[in-house]
Amino acid sequence: MKVLLLLASLISLSVAVSAQADGSYVYKPKDPALYDTIAHMDSVYFNAYNSCDMATQAAIYSDSIEFYHDGGGLERSKAHLLQALKDNICGKVTRVFVKGSLEVYPIPGFGAVEIGLHRFINHQENDSESKPDRFICVWRHLNGQWQIYRVISLHMGN
Repeated sequence: MKVLLLLASLISLSVAVSAQADGSYVYKPKDPALYDTIAHMDSVYFNAYNSCDMATQAAIYSDSIEFYHDGGGLERSKAHLLQALKDNICGKVTRVFVKGSLEVYPIPGFGAVEIGLHRFINHQENDSESKPDRFICVWRHLNGQWQIYRVISLHMGN
């Protein structure tokens, strides 16, 4: 719960700071190197997701993962999450990142928060493509490794 409250505070603070005089919002990373690192890790993870590389997905998810899904609820079991991905995603769904939507915020002494948009292509339904959905990942940097610690997956009216 503390992580979610911190996340909400970070988002609202950064939006307030980045709001332009005309009311528009322009994101600029506070730490460009961290931004590049998390963008790379997102790519590594979702290449594994799209190719059903379960070993890479398992390595990237923290053993203490919490995956919040606005349709499926909360999953705290890494084994159950990986099995659900294998059963429901592998060969059936492809994730497509929405270019220009990535935001990365540092969490000092812990890692980073990644916020972005992505779409999904459902190969079981004539390659239908979803509207963009928002995702939030909390990345933990521990012992030189980046792992996905928390995920919030939001489907915006599909």
